[in-house]
Amino acid sequence: MKKIILSLSIMLISLAGFSQALKPVKIDSLVTVSLPQGFIKKDTLGQQIYQGTGSLGNILVLRVPNANNKPLNKEKDLKDVFKTYINGIQKQSVNGSVMYPRDTTIGKLEGKVFTLRIDNSGSTGESPELRNFILLYTQDATYTFEYNYPEQRADLAKAELKQFSSSIQIAPTLDRRDQYLSDAKGMSAPAKIGIYGGGAVIVLIIVLTVIKRKNRQLEAGV
Repeated sequence: MKKIILSLSIMLISLAGFSQALKPVKIDSLVTVSLPQGFIKKDTLGQQIYQGTGSLGNILVLRVPNANNKPLNKEKDLKDVFKTYINGIQKQSVNGSVMYPRDTTIGKLEGKVFTLRIDNSGSTGESPELRNFILLYTQDATYTFEYNYPEQRADLAKAELKQFSSSIQIAPTLDRRDQYLSDAKGMSAPAKIGIYGGGAVIVLIIVLTVIKRKNRQLEAGV
């Protein structure tokens, strides 16, 4: 009985610590998110990359400037940008499968949430990994918020994942007009997606692939 009480006490102390593990960080003047202490920031050709290790998972935040800082024309264009991004992430992961794609709202902006489950257990024997994404698109930049962890930690990591996800804050000056103009006329949706959203999405996918490969090399001791 004493061992059970001691174990529960340790778990409660650990869970209490999760709420203090992440601290608010300004990604830019418009977006703030909480990151682990000791996170690493890299700035490559204007692309900002934030990496940190939480209590039970790894955190990655990307800010990539859009090639043409103009809003899309319609809501459908925005949804197509999200769809293109998800398809790209799916293709880069041979053993990955997208789960739970759904719309979300952050402040006055529309976003996309989905989970990528990567199962390499058949080839490497490692535990399947869950990569939880939140995607936010504005006329100036595209933001990716990722929290990943081994699937076996799924129940334990819920608290920190929720803390990270709910910590995303945007300036009140941002609204959906910074994403799309529903009453605008002109260029076709596919053309606008290629110009406004396609470039940023491709860059994001490439950056995520490079980071993932480097992390695997470090874990393997290469």
